[in-house]
Amino acid sequence: MPTSDAQIELVRDLVARIPPGRVATYGDIAAAAGLSTPRTVGWIMRTDAADLPWHRVIGAGGKPAAHLAHRQLRLLTEEGVPIRDGRVDLNAVRFRFAELPDR
Repeated sequence: MPTSDAQIELVRDLVARIPPGRVATYGDIAAAAGLSTPRTVGWIMRTDAADLPWHRVIGAGGKPAAHLAHRQLRLLTEEGVPIRDGRVDLNAVRFRFAELPDR
């Protein structure tokens, strides 16, 4: 089933609401948006995220995509996100969408 415009906008809204210094995984966003797979979030991020804080979205293991790693880790470090051995400490900074008001 194709991804709807409403689903794309919901994912964009969720990503935009991740506060500085916090991160969410593709799976976290998929679950909050009611999507069946984190891959859909990845596709949306690849095709429509230039104006979003894309660097706050990472893989489930806390590791960024290899082609983005240097830039993404630099941006996260600038926000105070703890990084060790190229991984984000998810236990310390994982954002839970249930924390958002109006949800």
